[in-house]
Amino acid sequence: MTRRRLPEWFLLLLPAIIVIAAVVLIPLIFSLYSSFTPYKLTRPSTLWKWVGTYNYEKILSDAKFWAAFGRTVLFLTIVLNLELVLGLGIALLMNKVTWGQRTLRTILMFPMMFSPILVGFQFKFIFNDNIGLVNNVLQSLGYDAALPWLVNGKLAMFSIMFAEIWMSTSVFAILILAGLFAMPRDPLEAARVDGCTPWQSFRHITLPFLMPFIYIAMTIRSLDVARAYDIVQIMTGGGPARRTELLWTLMSRTGYVDARMGLANAMGYVSIILSILFTVYFFRKLSAARAELGMAG
Repeated sequence: MTRRRLPEWFLLLLPAIIVIAAVVLIPLIFSLYSSFTPYKLTRPSTLWKWVGTYNYEKILSDAKFWAAFGRTVLFLTIVLNLELVLGLGIALLMNKVTWGQRTLRTILMFPMMFSPILVGFQFKFIFNDNIGLVNNVLQSLGYDAALPWLVNGKLAMFSIMFAEIWMSTSVFAILILAGLFAMPRDPLEAARVDGCTPWQSFRHITLPFLMPFIYIAMTIRSLDVARAYDIVQIMTGGGPARRTELLWTLMSRTGYVDARMGLANAMGYVSIILSILFTVYFFRKLSAARAELGMAG
């Protein structure tokens, strides 16, 4: 009797399949199941009680969830657009540099090398009300009052955005710079011969060519910003009075402080669906930009 042997390709992939199942698939299935239960960390027996879509219905009528959702969308919109403008400006300036560009590119990547937790601690010190660097500079310039950067709701959100933009603008700059390096010179030379101004060349030639690179950067960063947690938790903990609480800090508070893990997992799946919608939107814009350039395959 001949023993059937598993295909070699399956044996080669088996270790990777086991690791992916243990690290990704099983936790996803468990969290999805628990989102349909009233699971509490302090009462493990609640994991086996099925409540159907109760958690999802509760989220949709929860003002705190929608407030955190609105702040997350506002945070995402402002941070992404400012990173795009700053990254585009930096990339255009670096493209003009003819000496020391490699060194500048290395320096540009420094903020990306820091852990978000360390960046959070760094800017928590910089924006500290009493001993912070920003207030010391303002007072040395003659401004007497110490601004409550991390205590006032609006200033605290501004401080978090500033830290996020400082850390990640280089992602846009590097990707757009790669687009500028890949850009053919013939259309620009033709525009110069035809008498186009620098702004007309940028508006009608450079920018359309860069749009696929910009949408790739937007897709990557939208996923990062939508799950912002580290910097917010370190700098303000979601305060004051939850005015800087975003979706992932709300989930963390619900799951690990209030111990309502089933409700927190339901929030997580709603957030994932919203992130997927953002990603699909940017991919469609990317496909349209590539088609406009005749790059669609």
